[in-house]
Amino acid sequence: MRICAQLCAFLARFKNVASQNVASFEELNAVCFSTVGKDLRPASRMVLLKSYNNDGFSFYTNYNSRKGRELEANPNACMLFYWPMVHRQVRVEGKVSKLDEQAAVEYWNSRPLPSRICSKCSEQSTVVPDREFLINKREALEKQAENEGSQSITKPESWGGYILTPDYFEFWQGQSDRLHDRLEFKKTGEEWIMQRLSP
Repeated sequence: MRICAQLCAFLARFKNVASQNVASFEELNAVCFSTVGKDLRPASRMVLLKSYNNDGFSFYTNYNSRKGRELEANPNACMLFYWPMVHRQVRVEGKVSKLDEQAAVEYWNSRPLPSRICSKCSEQSTVVPDREFLINKREALEKQAENEGSQSITKPESWGGYILTPDYFEFWQGQSDRLHDRLEFKKTGEEWIMQRLSP
């Protein structure tokens, strides 16, 4: 599937935000990621977008986290980018699938050691007795890395990447007169249909 036109529109907005040099955009690739589990209750959280191309939008996380479990039950999800200082948001909807293991290993090995240690010591979304429990696990892994080398902090099997393959985009541009611009791109068969929506 090719999504070149919509991806180019996203890229243009992303670059525009990046060019603003606004302190609040330190992580402009932070995105609100929403899922719905078997119980039909929606859940949202912020994740960091790691890449986007004609295949879709990728991020990495723990497969056993709440979002991982919900994606296992229902692969439909939504990403919402919001850049308030330039009055823009982009919504991307589609189906999510796992990235291959090689991509996950390569990305894991490229991460700074403190990031790998924190990901390895946290079994995301599980209950822990207290903060000290996590600190102790982190310190044990730091000692392991010091004694055995950073390569000993290997990727857990439960950690990896996902890619959202879009079938829907909405580009929103805020306007001072409140007649905000909303452009919708919806995939129908092999075609993308563009429509303007009322604000």
